[in-house]
Order: sequence, then C-alpha cells, then structure tokens
Amino acid sequence: MDFSHLNGEGLPQMVDVSQKDVTHRVAKASGRIYVGDRVMAAIQNSDIPKGDIFTTAKLAGIMAAKKTSELIPLCHNIFLSYIDISYSVNQEEGYIEATSEVRTSAQTGAEMEALTAVLIFLETIYDMCKAIEKNMVITDVRVIEKKGGKSGDCSFDGAFGKNDRVLGRVVSINI
Repeated sequence: MDFSHLNGEGLPQMVDVSQKDVTHRVAKASGRIYVGDRVMAAIQNSDIPKGDIFTTAKLAGIMAAKKTSELIPLCHNIFLSYIDISYSVNQEEGYIEATSEVRTSAQTGAEMEALTAVLIFLETIYDMCKAIEKNMVITDVRVIEKKGGKSGDCSFDGAFGKNDRVLGRVVSINI
C-alpha cells in the first residue's frame, strides 16, 4: 500500500496538490461533550464563573479552524471562505453537541478544519466549566459530510462495517 504522506524513503512529505483542480468544497463535523447535571444547572441559571461559554467556544473554534495547518503536520494551508459552529444543549442527557461547517474553494478538502473547529469548541467548553465539574467527556467527534473534490460528495451516518476497519479507512475520530 502506498502512503501519500511518505516519500520513497519512508520519510514524511506533504502531498502535492498543485495539479488538482480548484473546486468548491464543504465539510461538516460534529461532536459532543458530556458535562453532567452541575454544569447543566449552571448553564440554565447563567451561573458559569468564566462567563458566556458558547460565544467564547464559538470564537475559539473558528479561530482554530483557521490555524489547522499550523497544528497538524503536513496539512495544507487553505483559504477558508466560511466557518460556522452551531450547538445544541441536551439538558436531559447532560451533553452539548456542536456541529461545524467549513467552506472553501481549494485544491484539497476542509475536513481537518471542520474537525478542528468542533474539537476546540468542545475543549473550550471544558476549560470554561472545569471549575464546576472536571469529569466531562468529549466524544463522538467525526466528519459527518463532505462535498466537492475528486471523490465527490459523502455523508457519514456514524455506522461502519468490519470491512472499513480492515481497509484502514478513517471513518471517525473519537477522543
């Protein structure tokens, strides 16, 4: 099997995308943080000591998406034309779910930027709520959709079969 990020000597290399067409691309990712009853109560009562967690987390996620190529070795630096992060709070089950959408016109996709936006959004929630509860869990972070590029459009429902593992295909990243 050939690995695109390794040269003939097995050393790391950035994939050459210079011959690829510039196309409009969209990537969406999602993830959750389970925060528990104490944090949920503090959110409901607007009693988070560090302030507005959602505005801060959204800004952090957007800023992080723009810096993805500085965080992940060999990730291309692409111009992002749009980044948004939405979220919902599930009081009953004690979690916050974030969904990012990233758009670009580039020679490579924006899945890593979408994942980074969600992860940093969720990590910021953790940071801002850890004074109330340290036992929080970030989970189910994954690409849920990609559009554009050579491989076309794909939606991922989170389910995968045993062949996906055998082939070594990345279908989600869970922390």
